[in-house]
Amino acid sequence: MSMDQILTAIRHADGVLELAPAPGDPFPELAWGDHFFYYAPDGQVPQREQPYATIVTKNYPDDASGDLDPPGRWRLNIHVGRRVFTELLGTDPRENPATAVDFTAVDVVLPHPLYRRQGWISIINPDARTTALAVDLLRAAHDDARRRVTRRTSTGS
Repeated sequence: MSMDQILTAIRHADGVLELAPAPGDPFPELAWGDHFFYYAPDGQVPQREQPYATIVTKNYPDDASGDLDPPGRWRLNIHVGRRVFTELLGTDPRENPATAVDFTAVDVVLPHPLYRRQGWISIINPDARTTALAVDLLRAAHDDARRRVTRRTSTGS
């Protein structure tokens, strides 16, 4: 599945806010070309909420493990939470992995190299093995983000 197809799937969710920094935007140049997804039906970037999914298109200074700099490589990152992370990867995200992880593997569900402990997974270039799962996980992450916002709004916090 192409990045455009994943982007289309995410953009169809209700209340989604996509940040896609580009030249001339008030965001750091490092983020240009990447995508950050929030549940924000008011169209405002949440001040105290992290995105529920991201697409990164390059290595970052603190994260070069996915080898994303070569052309055509990109990584979908999704917050799935502890329970789903454990179901997908067979280990609690807060535990250190028993075996080494090849963070460059393509079309495979991997723990996020930096945000594993927070329940994030990643997939480099989702394709035949992971596309349907990735879309399902994106929907679930969006629904979870919506529930958090709704709960916070209804309690006034």
